[in-house]
Amino acid sequence: MTPLSLYLCSLLKKNKLLICYNYLHTHGTPLHLVDRAARKTRLARLLDMNFRAVFRGRVTGKVLAQQSGAKNYREATMCTSSASGQDMTNWLWSIYNETKKQTEALIPVISKNSVNPNTIFANNEMSLHDIEIYGFDYDYTLAFYSRHLHTLIFNIARDILIQEHRYPEGLREYEYIPNFVVRGLHYDVQKALLMKIDAFHYIQLGTVYRGLHPVPDKEVIAMYDGCHVPLENMSDFYGKSSHGHTMKQFMDIFSLPEMNLLCCVNDYFMKHNIDYEPVHLYKDVKAAIGDVHVKGIMYRAVEADMENYISYGEQTHAVLKKLYEDGKKMFLITNSPFDFVDRGMNYIVGKDWRDLFDIVIVQADKPGFFNDRRKPFRRVTDKGVLHWDRIHKLEKGKIYKQGNLYEFLRLTGWRGSKVLYFGDHIYSDLADLTLKHGWRTGAIIPELRKEIKIMNTEQYVHLMTWLQGLTGLIEHMQVHRDPASQSVVQEWIKEREAMRSQTKDIFNSQFGSLFRTYHNPTYFSRRLSRFADIYMASLSCLLNYDFQHTFFPRRTPLQHESPFWPEQTTGGL
Repeated sequence: MTPLSLYLCSLLKKNKLLICYNYLHTHGTPLHLVDRAARKTRLARLLDMNFRAVFRGRVTGKVLAQQSGAKNYREATMCTSSASGQDMTNWLWSIYNETKKQTEALIPVISKNSVNPNTIFANNEMSLHDIEIYGFDYDYTLAFYSRHLHTLIFNIARDILIQEHRYPEGLREYEYIPNFVVRGLHYDVQKALLMKIDAFHYIQLGTVYRGLHPVPDKEVIAMYDGCHVPLENMSDFYGKSSHGHTMKQFMDIFSLPEMNLLCCVNDYFMKHNIDYEPVHLYKDVKAAIGDVHVKGIMYRAVEADMENYISYGEQTHAVLKKLYEDGKKMFLITNSPFDFVDRGMNYIVGKDWRDLFDIVIVQADKPGFFNDRRKPFRRVTDKGVLHWDRIHKLEKGKIYKQGNLYEFLRLTGWRGSKVLYFGDHIYSDLADLTLKHGWRTGAIIPELRKEIKIMNTEQYVHLMTWLQGLTGLIEHMQVHRDPASQSVVQEWIKEREAMRSQTKDIFNSQFGSLFRTYHNPTYFSRRLSRFADIYMASLSCLLNYDFQHTFFPRRTPLQHESPFWPEQTTGGL
């Protein structure tokens, strides 16, 4: 699910093939964010076609017709059926070279248009005009952390394994590897394998790791009897390994150190030929990571050095101030303790941060907060003293602990689509709200900025343009079953596979993009598109829109639908 789509228009003018490419900005991008070059392509956009449909139909067919001198593609195909093997080989490579020449000539034009990383992207149509109440998670929503925090969590959890779980001292040799894993990966608890799975439950070969080393594709296929992971083996609704599910999905940013630690411990055991039980290892690492949070070790470290661990403070303050000045209601529901949140918000916003919020709820125990009706709210003082009185009203300026969403709805009346809640965890923050309660949801995906910047590079544009063109050629030319033709097509297939690996490595050499497994959306993308109405890199993206703005999802044609709809071309004009 990339934030931009590559479109191609094919025009026949004076019997010459003209191929026009254009990057279209995502629907919902304000006009002032769109590059001037993009504004000048209004006519071209009205002629845009879906890239695949064009390459697989018009472009390949027209090139074939030109090369053969036939009146149309069908005749071109028929007239080659009786050609000699060498003629077929020459003919196919001439089509290949012409198509590649046409596409490569347009790379500079394509590269001039780019997606703005500060765009808010829509999965579901939503107007800010309808939103009266804004809710927020704290960690990685209001407060963003530097990579130093991941190193801190890794080091503390590693030491807990050694000191409290009696793991080997040799583990101290391992350090956090910043760019080793990405969010959204699955971990097979019983096989001790970390991998990326797509939206259809298929493992992406080349992304399966045991410890710090990739598992050969043949071994993966043998272990799983193919590449498909059955539904009953996948993680449960919240991404957890429970009730017979053998997979755990790591969905939040705090899970990056946990995945790192799992891989490092696995690597140590394998390197030293130590026999171990993978299930015990997983549970011990999970417990060690949990202790870093539950015992307050991480909280104390961050509080002691805010400047080193917290970033983007000014942008968060600007967003909250804008909402407050427009008269919007705001609330905070976080799993973090009040003292930690208070010190962080003092640093980010200022000592008067509580004046901005109508309701503040800490240690909420999400996702249980959204489902468990049994836990009542409890008031807590600034110094952490708990009150025992029954809560009849959630008051501004006071701090509440635990509780549940059903009581929250009863006490506030904040129901339905007038509420927009932001969080970074697709399951714990957003899933129940959109499925059960009809709130609008916004996902904070910090990785978007990096991925969009990569997609805006000439290297990525070049790879993806030719990859799609070559895929179209393969699809069209596979109908020629003679040995000479099949030999050429097989060479194209090998080139395509090499390019697919290149595009993966551009994002992350081990696991690729957070959003795609080669061509399919990742399992993460599937859940993001289902549980988030809108998504963005950070809350600061809201500063680019007024409160009357409506976000429109791009109407992407289904596989059986025509790509020529006007809806495809109106965004950003």
